[in-house]
Amino acid sequence: MTSDQPMAPIALPDTRARRVLDSLLAGSGVTLNGHQPWDPQIYHPDFCSRVLRQGSLGLGEAYMDGWWECERIDEMTCRLLCHGLGERAKKPADRLMYRLQAGLLNLQSKARAYIVGEQHYDLGNDLFEGMLDPTMCYSCGYWKAADTLHDAQRAKLELACRKLELAPGMRVLDIGCGWGSFAEHAARHHGVEVTGITISREQARLARERCAGLPVEILLQDYRDLDGHFDRIVSIGMFEHVGHRNYATYFTTVEKLLDDAGLFLLHTIGSNRSDVVADPWIDRYIFPNGQLPSIRHIAEASEGHMTMEDWQNFGADYDTTLMAWLANFETHWPEIADRYNERTRRMFRYYLSVCAGGFRARHMELWQVVFSRGRPGRYDAPR
Repeated sequence: MTSDQPMAPIALPDTRARRVLDSLLAGSGVTLNGHQPWDPQIYHPDFCSRVLRQGSLGLGEAYMDGWWECERIDEMTCRLLCHGLGERAKKPADRLMYRLQAGLLNLQSKARAYIVGEQHYDLGNDLFEGMLDPTMCYSCGYWKAADTLHDAQRAKLELACRKLELAPGMRVLDIGCGWGSFAEHAARHHGVEVTGITISREQARLARERCAGLPVEILLQDYRDLDGHFDRIVSIGMFEHVGHRNYATYFTTVEKLLDDAGLFLLHTIGSNRSDVVADPWIDRYIFPNGQLPSIRHIAEASEGHMTMEDWQNFGADYDTTLMAWLANFETHWPEIADRYNERTRRMFRYYLSVCAGGFRARHMELWQVVFSRGRPGRYDAPR
């Protein structure tokens, strides 16, 4: 809430938009200006008409503008999605426009690949250092035996290393290396040489600092421009930026770069539906041109290129991870507030909360998939 807003929610006018919104919310457990922590408190008389007119984009932008507040946006989101409002919150025109764009244009072409880096990942390393744990992992932690975010992220990195059966001296490619979390862990604890690529200049800069003195090379490069030969390949939290028009190219590239006896680990958020629609607010403000793959997308793109050895889902752990990031973000915000504005704070609070609610409602999944090129013998995946 901005300083010029009232401390108490307004009495919403009895408009058609208000009545329609109330009918949509009926049975969800969410009430406008209600008394539960997940009930949105409204501070602007045009809130209802804006949300009905603009769908999820309008809801998110209205929050960034201070039109409403909610103590537990994560719980609100979970209830709305379980009530079936996920698709209804996206205007049909928005869904059609995205499908048309995705069908006619390659939204994730090489020319457009750096957009998400410039808009999101380059926003500021200090912001992400305050939000993430010391590993700088910006992907789901593995909470099976972990009590803290740091333990969960270290467990995730080690799980990936074990699934890849790393051995000293191996050459490993990290597609979408971020701030170097996997590269640093694998080189330091498993004695491998790592080449990491990212499309974010700020990620590359910090990753090089973090991996200084280790056999790690960090490149600012698109995966489609890669050459070389690697014993193992890993991709953690990057496939969401590839796009359905490029899935086949992605797996063709991995096949070309991977040794005949090698292993490839794909760690990605996944959708329960084979669709090409992105949430309008997330697409505009967080991950432009992003798209979640489905099981069918991955299966069809990898067919003829790779053999699937193992598929693990620990999507429920992303809820816990996101809530830990949100707690860190809120705690450390005062340290960086002079370098950002209130709109950025609300944008990140909304983004982390909405995504946590989405995973809690099982609207999204988190998969680790291990592929080979059909090497002989049995593969036993660790858990």
